[in-house]
Amino acid sequence: MDFLEVLNPQQRQAVTAGPGPTLVLAGPGSGKTRVLTHRIAYLAAEKYVPAYEIMAVTFTNKAAREMALRVNTLLEPAGLSPLSGGDMSLGTFHAFCAGVIRREAELLPMTRDFVIFDDSDQESLIRQAIKDYNLDPKQIQPRRVHNAISQAKNELIGVNEFASNDYFSEVVLRIYERYQAALLANNALDFDDLLFWVVRLLRDQPEVRSRFRRRYKHLLVDEFQDTNTAQYVLLKLLAGESPDLFVVGDPDQSIYRWRGADYRNVRRFQQDYPGAKTILLEQNYRSTQTILDVAMAVINRVPDRQRKKLFTERGAGQKVVVHEAYDEYDEASYVVDTISLLTALDGVDPGDVAVMYRTNAQSRPLEEAFLRANLPYRLVGAQRFYGRREIKDIIGYLRVIHNPSDQVSLLRVLNTPSRGIGGKTVAGLLSVAERHQVEPAQVLLDLAAGPASQFAQSFDGRALNALLNFAQPFSRWVVEKEALDLVPLIDRVLEDTQYHGYIDDGTEEGAQRLENIEELRSAAYDLEGIDLTSFLERVALVSDQDTLTEALNAPTLLTLHAAKGLEFPIVMIIGMDEEMLPHRRSYDDTESMAEERRLFYVGVTRAEDRLFLVRAFRRRFAGSSDLTEPSRFLEDIPPDLLDGDATSVHTWERRTYESDTTWEPQIVSPQQPQYEAGMRVQHDAFGQGIVLGTEINFDDEEVTIEFEEHGVKHLVASLANLEVLSG
Repeated sequence: MDFLEVLNPQQRQAVTAGPGPTLVLAGPGSGKTRVLTHRIAYLAAEKYVPAYEIMAVTFTNKAAREMALRVNTLLEPAGLSPLSGGDMSLGTFHAFCAGVIRREAELLPMTRDFVIFDDSDQESLIRQAIKDYNLDPKQIQPRRVHNAISQAKNELIGVNEFASNDYFSEVVLRIYERYQAALLANNALDFDDLLFWVVRLLRDQPEVRSRFRRRYKHLLVDEFQDTNTAQYVLLKLLAGESPDLFVVGDPDQSIYRWRGADYRNVRRFQQDYPGAKTILLEQNYRSTQTILDVAMAVINRVPDRQRKKLFTERGAGQKVVVHEAYDEYDEASYVVDTISLLTALDGVDPGDVAVMYRTNAQSRPLEEAFLRANLPYRLVGAQRFYGRREIKDIIGYLRVIHNPSDQVSLLRVLNTPSRGIGGKTVAGLLSVAERHQVEPAQVLLDLAAGPASQFAQSFDGRALNALLNFAQPFSRWVVEKEALDLVPLIDRVLEDTQYHGYIDDGTEEGAQRLENIEELRSAAYDLEGIDLTSFLERVALVSDQDTLTEALNAPTLLTLHAAKGLEFPIVMIIGMDEEMLPHRRSYDDTESMAEERRLFYVGVTRAEDRLFLVRAFRRRFAGSSDLTEPSRFLEDIPPDLLDGDATSVHTWERRTYESDTTWEPQIVSPQQPQYEAGMRVQHDAFGQGIVLGTEINFDDEEVTIEFEEHGVKHLVASLANLEVLSG
């Protein structure tokens, strides 16, 4: 057991914990992956647990691959490798559930060759349902309906249990019924269905439940704070009454409430298993102590939480730099200039830097600044590879070849590239299928058989020829899918459809689309031996972080939500203003504000060596440029931890510009400036400085001043209480 020697006392206590429920509360950078992988190795090597009795679940394919690699590395010296034969179950919740459904499909209302619809496929079904009910999509927004249905499934509320107590929920119920029926008609599932149906299966089928409990006697869960209700119930059903259930998580890093994650599952775990062991991992191996102290200063203001005292042996490190820019464009320029200086003067690799923000929209000024400077960058959270049009087209072909019942994919590719199949012909195809009570794909396959087809007389000559342009190659693909490997099948589709010529229009964009197709073929090659079913499942379950490439040595731009699970030597968080971080939507909800704190905590603790916090004096909201107020999170940070030109932010009063203007509405004449360039002034907090410029905005004056000790500041004259000095 030499591998236990590398563990600190808290980690070793967790890894060697006896059987029974165990809760490991792991602070950021405290080695939770190490604990999980060593726990698996400990069970296999020390406790002689057969690999097939172990199930470990996490949330991304990337995390699962890393976990498998580490376990094998630990066990190979002892001649043990429980993952090499595929006996152990290690993967994501959704991948595990997809496998269960394929094995137990005869007990469920779908067949083994079901497909998984992505977000756009799901939304198209909902839009169709809205159209069928003659509802206005502007009034009944498809995305809002989709979110309501997803939330219901995450709470294990099926169509029959869905309560409608107002107009909107009544509309959701009717669309939910039609949406679910459409999924089953297409032999398809959405992501939420994967969990929903497996929970129902285990709950309603005692024999299946007992079989899984006998198989998986040791359950390990990563990122437990991110589980939703369905996942928690699934674990309880698998665990049984006396479980060896080992869960690792950190409620302080729960930031996905908007997609159903519920950190209160940690509390439920302690209530459901009152004898559970609780172990804290507090030693951080990633960040400096200053960075950890900044994170704790903000997160400790969240009420009703179990505190952890994060510590590190890396030393205090450099202070956190706080900078105030004039606006979002000046903010972006500061980011680019700072990264350039770090790379030029400190020898920092550009790829060591991450720039984080609260919302995707904040990336636009950043991207423009990088482009102006002719510097490359990586954008996480932009359109995913498998979400690009040309990739979705080829995946659509593969899906309908795999599962001809997939009507959504069929309608996507039926006239892509164009075959002269217009809306009228499509409507005729659907009508014929409905009249004969068969699927549209069956009509097409029958048409491909030749003039003897029973459906040939249902179409005029032009429509029939157009449909045959698709039906004839389609029928060959369906026959050949069993004989062809994945890449030859993709090549056959590309050749028969002349898809390369369709997307290559001679432009730069066309060349990029061709490269994307080649990248898809490369991905299929890299998965040598994988069958079509498994490939489509992997594609459907891939996440943004799984597609993050390490090849480009450039700064990474990403949202704070996307930063979870990542780490960088240098982190810059922009938008440190009220209404941005914390976001304005969190103001009226205590729980939402607590999640904003957790979100900032996650961002800060991604940093290893350096942390920069940047705000803007004014920012454009909804088209108008308004004065901003520094984020309350900045005020929570002790000033001795800060450096830069905005370290006095903690002394500013919490008030908005609007709250200081309490006069009755009246016509205000433009006032004359009180200050002019070159004046020497005194400020209570910033000391002496020289006025660089001044500007009248509405009825107040904005003054730009360079202070001797605090650099350039932009102040509102009515609030700044400046004293003009002689000379």
